[in-house]
Amino acid sequence: MKKAIAEILAAPIPQKMARNRFRGLLRYGILNLIRLKRRIKSNSTRPEYYLSVCAIAKNEGPYVREWIEWHRSHGVEKFFIYDNESTDDTKTILEPYIKSGVVDYTFFPGISRQLAAYDDCIERHRFSSRWIAFIDLDEFIVPVRDESIPAFLRRCESFSAVEVNWLIYGSGGRREKTPGKVMERFRFHATEDHPLNRMVKSIVDPRRVCSMIGCHEAARISGRACDSHLLPVRRHFRNRPAQHDVIRINHYAVKSYEEFLGKKARGRARGRIRNRTEEYFFQYDLNDIEDT
Repeated sequence: MKKAIAEILAAPIPQKMARNRFRGLLRYGILNLIRLKRRIKSNSTRPEYYLSVCAIAKNEGPYVREWIEWHRSHGVEKFFIYDNESTDDTKTILEPYIKSGVVDYTFFPGISRQLAAYDDCIERHRFSSRWIAFIDLDEFIVPVRDESIPAFLRRCESFSAVEVNWLIYGSGGRREKTPGKVMERFRFHATEDHPLNRMVKSIVDPRRVCSMIGCHEAARISGRACDSHLLPVRRHFRNRPAQHDVIRINHYAVKSYEEFLGKKARGRARGRIRNRTEEYFFQYDLNDIEDT
């Protein structure tokens, strides 16, 4: 009911960014916002972590170790992983990271649970991390100009959220799954100006957002979002050029054709509707430029 009311009230707002933000605030609830602002104002706890990552996993066992180690090596201290009914060895592979405290693991069953997982993460860890990045297990944050992701984020601290663009990587013509790491096996990506690269994922200050709007944007309580050039976001991400020269997110949406079929079969944490099709593979199988 709350979601339906938010959609109705936000619909007349012509500017998409403003409409999305208003929709997110309404979904959270006005009374909840008032209470949250009081909580934030009265809480002076120093965050335990500077940068954490939140992700929802569904049968990502073969890839999760590489994904964690890549981000650890680039400055991520904590991972909040929500397991959406995985039936593979995801939990077993995560066990050492769970025991060491690197991963906070939550079994999160149900349909269409991605946004619920993100919102749960913000509520539970609002005061424990300075920044939380919301990405998927096939997305790798790559700092281009800086030696680490935190080094980039320290320049963004006046903003409530940072929107980082995708760079889509294709199959490279591989039909079958072969041994090796994802980032080593797939080295061909889309042209810089491809429209799919305009999509973003957000790294947010959890004290200045109340929830996520879809899986790309945050509903900000205060402050502004910026792009990777540290410019305030004034246009919706679909309506501005992608930026890859400072920081980017390598998105390995399909991998090999065999791996895509496995991804298609296991479904999506976002729900059973709009499952990936053959058309999805050809849409994301972009191999225009090879990494050097």
